Order: sequence, then C-alpha cells, then structure tokens
Amino acid sequence: MSHNGSDIAAPAIAIAYHSRFGHTATLADAVAAGAREAGAAVTMLPVDQMTDADWDVLDGADGIIFGSATYMGNLSAGFQAFAEKTGRRCANGDWRDKVAAGFTNSGAKSGDKLNTLVSMAVFATQHHMHWVSLGLGPGWNSSGSSDSDLNRLGFWLGAGAQTDVDANPDQVHPSDVQTFRHLGWRVAIVTRQLKVGRSVTPAASSPAVSSAAR
Repeated sequence: MSHNGSDIAAPAIAIAYHSRFGHTATLADAVAAGAREAGAAVTMLPVDQMTDADWDVLDGADGIIFGSATYMGNLSAGFQAFAEKTGRRCANGDWRDKVAAGFTNSGAKSGDKLNTLVSMAVFATQHHMHWVSLGLGPGWNSSGSSDSDLNRLGFWLGAGAQTDVDANPDQVHPSDVQTFRHLGWRVAIVTRQLKVGRSVTPAASSPAVSSAAR
C-alpha cells in the first residue's frame, strides 16, 4: 500500500448549485476548475434540474460543494427546495462523513452572505458531513492591498463573491473567480487526504452508535 496516496482513486467531487442569472454558475465553474487541478473527478449538478441519476451522483460522491446566490439574506428558493428534498437521506445518514463546503454570490459587497454560508454549513452538518473552510487569509484590508487580492471580501466559512446585479455572467470579478478556484482545489486536497487516511485506518463506530447497539 502506498502511503503517499498514489494508489488512492481520485476523489469524486459533486458541485450542487443553484443559479438564476448565471453569476453563480460562472463561479461554480471556477470551483470545478480548481478541484480538477487538484486531481478530482468533478460533476456539475444544477439543483433545479435534478434527475434520479444526479441524486445517485451525490450519494456516491466523496465530497459535495454547495453553491447558491444570496437572496434576501439567505439561500435562494431553488437551493432551499433542493435541500428540503434531502430529508430522507438526512434521516438515513446517506451523506455521513462526506466532505462538504460552500460558496455564494450577491450584488452587495456584504449582502448578508455569511448567513447563506452558515445555512449551508448547518445543512451539511445535519447530514453529518465534514465542513471545509476557505483556507485563505483576508485580502483588500490595508492601504497596500487591492480588490485584486484573493478573498477580497474577507470570508472564511466558505467562498463569497460580489457581482453587480446588471453584470453579465462573464463579468464576475476576476479575484472572486480565483478565490472560488482555490476553494475547489482545497476541497479536493482535503477529500483526498481523508480517503488516504481511511485506507490505512480501520473504520470505528462512534461511542454513541456503539452504546445504542448494546
């Protein structure tokens, strides 16, 4: 067995996102590009177009990265509708111990995007998933920095972007695109690390599960 992970299959990453005007879809593409750079096999899943086969992809993925625009300070209605369809999977623990992360976009610099990321993180942890942070320091926070910095808006729980509401999908801010690319790369790396760890560590039941079995 190789301990550097070379014998471990590429992590399967699904990007489940909702986009009404194309901005979030552009950012989802950036997340996917970063994950592929890190060696992941990536599947893009617009959550308002889910098929039975798409649900199978989510169930089989090693990690799921969630994406939604922020509307009225929270998840889009389209993403929330998707989340509510996962109730049975949540109850059954179908996504337990998968890696999770999230990203969002809004027209305002803040736009209460943090609330959207918190909602995604709570959703993921209800599924008993492992949440991955952005893993970047703050950008654009001094006189010597600029809005060209990665993480220019200063989010840590996930990736946050700002796009003018009248901008075309190809006019998403370049530094946001690179920040989201970093998120995809980071999630793929963490997922591979977890897969390697699982290959050398025997599975163990949690104390709560073990106690309930007695």
